[in-house]
Amino acid sequence: MYLPFYIARRYLFSKKKHNAIHVISGISVCGVALATLSLVCTLSVMNGFQDMVAGLFTFFDPELKITVREGKTFDGQDERIRSMRTWPEIEVLTEALEEQAMVEYKDHQVMAIIKGVEDNFKDLTSIDRILKGTGPFKLRDEVVDYGVLGIELVPILGAGLQFVDPLSVYAPKRNAKVNMANPGASFNREYLFSPGCVFVVNQQKYDAQYILTSIDFARRLFDYSTEVSSIELKLAPHANLSAIQKKIANLLGPDFLVQGRYEQQEDIFRIMEIEKLISYLFLTFILMIACFNVVGSLSMLIIDKKEDVTTLRKLGASDKLISRIFLLEGWMISFFGALSGIVLGLVLCLAQQEFSFLTLNVSGGIYLVDAYPVSVHVDDILFVFITVMLMGLLSVWYPVRYLGKRLLR
Repeated sequence: MYLPFYIARRYLFSKKKHNAIHVISGISVCGVALATLSLVCTLSVMNGFQDMVAGLFTFFDPELKITVREGKTFDGQDERIRSMRTWPEIEVLTEALEEQAMVEYKDHQVMAIIKGVEDNFKDLTSIDRILKGTGPFKLRDEVVDYGVLGIELVPILGAGLQFVDPLSVYAPKRNAKVNMANPGASFNREYLFSPGCVFVVNQQKYDAQYILTSIDFARRLFDYSTEVSSIELKLAPHANLSAIQKKIANLLGPDFLVQGRYEQQEDIFRIMEIEKLISYLFLTFILMIACFNVVGSLSMLIIDKKEDVTTLRKLGASDKLISRIFLLEGWMISFFGALSGIVLGLVLCLAQQEFSFLTLNVSGGIYLVDAYPVSVHVDDILFVFITVMLMGLLSVWYPVRYLGKRLLR
């Protein structure tokens, strides 16, 4: 066995001359363990919120979205786009056209985003899971077009979940001059009826702005023929997302953007990543303070083992070997603290997942979830362990060298 490690292990578990050394060592382990536990739990909760938000967008955003880099629309009948419909890796491909328009219901008006999609949109996303109301998800029939509103547009328009009168939708005519004598003639006007349901994404970006309808309605309203603002894709279960994304990007060239769900909501997830990083840095600073408690334990141990050090020197041990013994001693304290903290942190996270004992609605507020969401990621656990061990090594390396020279002279 490696001699410094063997001696350091004996020093850690053997009886000391002074019981205070055991107490200080125990406090050092507990300090590192609590800091590690905080890191594990905080990062897992941040992951839980991130996964929850990603799940909300999953109901509305496609797996892959193709848009043009410059301009608003492109030809949906492009040969390259049409060829993708035969790919076995693509399960659903739908055309989408979205543009702002003015929506009027009785005496209420609001600017909204009209998103026209094909009938297979319900197969593209999990839209059925976020519908509220008694009616089905329906975009059109042989007679009229239907509009599925975001939940926050309902009170703004004063329409109700199932409005009786149709919505009037106005959009300026493309490539037409404004008739100052009759401005109303410069606008297209179409009508949307209620299918008896609305959607609830729980994100204001969608709930307060979007109205889903058929793509034929959107093209009539905005004076388009085959143009689309995006092509939205759902991949087959066996397909590799990153590989298909790269393949499509190579096919379409640099004029197009091919974005996954995280890239479609890049700003939101970037903010959450920054919040997670700040939490990690703040808790790592607390961990650093906890690791420096190990220095007090080591200084007491060095004083307690002066006679052993004298014996080791007489047996031929060098100063480097002796310093390495106490360095490993401090690192072992950090190791057991890290191990204990990770185990306790995982137990708390699993208990929160199972029993949800830490709730959010303590003050009677309305939240998307009743309890703190938790998602344990293996890479985060490994990162926390490496952080604790590295911080433990850095916190004892210089003090051991300094104390060894001063106390063991």
